[in-house]
Amino acid sequence: MLIACILYVVFGQVTVRKLRKNPKTKDALGLEYASGWDIINVAQAFSLPRSWTKKIENSRFSFMYANATILFENTTKLDQVLGFVFYWLLTISGLSGALLVLLNYLGFFSE
Repeated sequence: MLIACILYVVFGQVTVRKLRKNPKTKDALGLEYASGWDIINVAQAFSLPRSWTKKIENSRFSFMYANATILFENTTKLDQVLGFVFYWLLTISGLSGALLVLLNYLGFFSE
């Protein structure tokens, strides 16, 4: 989780800041539920398979997600890899934490 937090800051400063300043991409970062949520939206766009992102872009809820097509055109391969690694580390660590809480509640870690 610590590595995911560090990558969150690095990805936000290196990639998403550049995308926010670009007039072509600043409206393609998706809905920001809370401050910094667009960082997760951009990382998700780099992490999901292209067929999924195409379906998302054509759905009624496309405003909630970052536009992967525009983002891939305006970022480098390093930006994309950094977003991919950050997103999956964040997702796996979050799901692992929730699983550990559930297992603890069910008594798997009793003394």
